[in-house]
Amino acid sequence: MSSGRSVMELMAMVDSDTVGSPQRVNHGLWPLDDIDPKKEKFPCCIVWTPLPVVSWLAPYIGHVGICRDDGAVLDFAGSNFVNVDNFAYGAVARYLQVDREQCCFPRNLASHTCKRGFRHSELGIAISWNDAIHSSMQQFQHKYYNLFTCNCHSFVANCLNRLSYNGSLGWNMVNVAALVLWKGQWVDRMSIVRAFFPFVSVLCISILMAGWPFLIGLAFFSLLLIGWFVTMAYCIRNLKD
Repeated sequence: MSSGRSVMELMAMVDSDTVGSPQRVNHGLWPLDDIDPKKEKFPCCIVWTPLPVVSWLAPYIGHVGICRDDGAVLDFAGSNFVNVDNFAYGAVARYLQVDREQCCFPRNLASHTCKRGFRHSELGIAISWNDAIHSSMQQFQHKYYNLFTCNCHSFVANCLNRLSYNGSLGWNMVNVAALVLWKGQWVDRMSIVRAFFPFVSVLCISILMAGWPFLIGLAFFSLLLIGWFVTMAYCIRNLKD
């Protein structure tokens, strides 16, 4: 399965845009508009929102998407379907603006700046931020959604790999989730409440009704869930590679 493009095809795209198109591809890091949560615009950001029911038991799990440079959110929301500017499961609660200086936008092999130039070209490179997202969208419009193996985190990881963000081609469900949880910013205080209030409510009610065995069961469930995702992201992926 190869969704990448050859370097020659990318060079041809750049040349045609430069000569005949009024909307030239800008390879510089042009200024972005401000983040505007009220208009749901998050330029070049990874965004997160809690999932119904799932986040009530595991608040570290949510739905993620990635935004174009104009702030529109794209997210893999179902089989063969990528949402555009209509974030599934509610408003953005958390966001992380990606540093484009840490991305690689090569025009050819000689201009590669990331550590894995050839490997990056082989997997699929992008000439701009939006080009990476568009290429991933085309690929995931032909994929089946599965919460445990191919989900919204997989879509964002695919985009980051095309960008060779932070010099890495190893983005996956686990480290994308960790990135947002560790470095993401909350939109406002209400977003924090929306993310944790259901979990705290379920926790308190369940302890009152079932006692401490519920906490033991919840801890076992969390360990099992995290173990599954880590196994899928690293062990099984390495076997496939």
